Amino acid sequence: MATVSLRNVRKSFGAVDIIKGVDLEIADGEFCVFVGPSGCGKSTLLRMIAGLEDITSGSLAIGGKEMADVDPADRGVAMVFQSYALYPHMTVKDNITFGLRMTGHKPADIEPKLKRAADMLQLSHLLERKPSQLSGGQRQRVAIGRAIVREPDVFLFDEPLSNLDAALRVQMRTEIGKLHADLAATMIYVTHDQVEAMTMADKIVVLNGGLIEQIGSPLELYHRPRNMFVAGFIGSPKMNFISATAANGKQGKIRVTLPGGASLLLDGQGASVSDGTAVTLGMRPEHLLIGEAGDAVLATTVRLAEYLGSESMFYTTLADGSELAVKADGLAKAEIGKALKIGVNAAACHLFDTGGKAILNGDLTR
Repeated sequence: MATVSLRNVRKSFGAVDIIKGVDLEIADGEFCVFVGPSGCGKSTLLRMIAGLEDITSGSLAIGGKEMADVDPADRGVAMVFQSYALYPHMTVKDNITFGLRMTGHKPADIEPKLKRAADMLQLSHLLERKPSQLSGGQRQRVAIGRAIVREPDVFLFDEPLSNLDAALRVQMRTEIGKLHADLAATMIYVTHDQVEAMTMADKIVVLNGGLIEQIGSPLELYHRPRNMFVAGFIGSPKMNFISATAANGKQGKIRVTLPGGASLLLDGQGASVSDGTAVTLGMRPEHLLIGEAGDAVLATTVRLAEYLGSESMFYTTLADGSELAVKADGLAKAEIGKALKIGVNAAACHLFDTGGKAILNGDLTR
């Protein structure tokens, strides 16, 4: 069983704490993505699992076996790096099989592993080329092929798509997803791109400042963020946040007063607030409405309009200077500098306290 278990794992460089106590369980065959802003510790955590960084304290187990003092080569993991790390003087075939040859595998054992990986990654016709003769996406597939032939218990990916252009990233996301389905292997993937995380992961681990903010499926994190950091990081474009005041309403409702005097009645979901409590209202751009439909209407001024074909993005400001992004149908139009009414759906709104912790989450399925 290629489970990965971390118990109170910490990493310090001198007096600087990078990983500040991580508890995490990754199931056998799961595709787990570490996501977070630059400097949050996600690559360091991955390198600790790989054995490329020592653990300052805590416990790391793979397949139920303690790994803190096990050499990287003996951990049953294979890592795909951001920089490809291919040998420029070797052919694709030699790059893929290099690790097996160095560990004494016989040619008769290597050949079927090479064929399987090359067929899976559509590299069979490129085996005699050298890296300089390949595109960026092909080079990354070679790096993945080198990991596949090792038949590891756990695959580790450290931002493998960040050097590719937008079209290639989409293509490679699909290919890695198919690879996971075909191999049914445990995979841990690091990225700062939350779109990659949302489209590929079974489980997302959101990191910030060396700590885990939240763990869950993509839709759990999208619909039920634990705090404003997760709410703002998961989802593209990011969630809108507006300062407001709240008071308890009738029948378990919470009344939220918005800038300009508009108010919303939200399902309190068992929560209560003191009258006049300062809160932050969260609204995703795709859940806002153009026009006066909805449970409340906000008067805004259009600052920027982006027409993307399938959708239109409008960036607006309220009278108090608060900014509001709206994702609308691709046929929607608005003029820069002109007024635009925005409708708010109360069922889709999230509410956070002054510390950024979620008071309640919107749920359009109710």
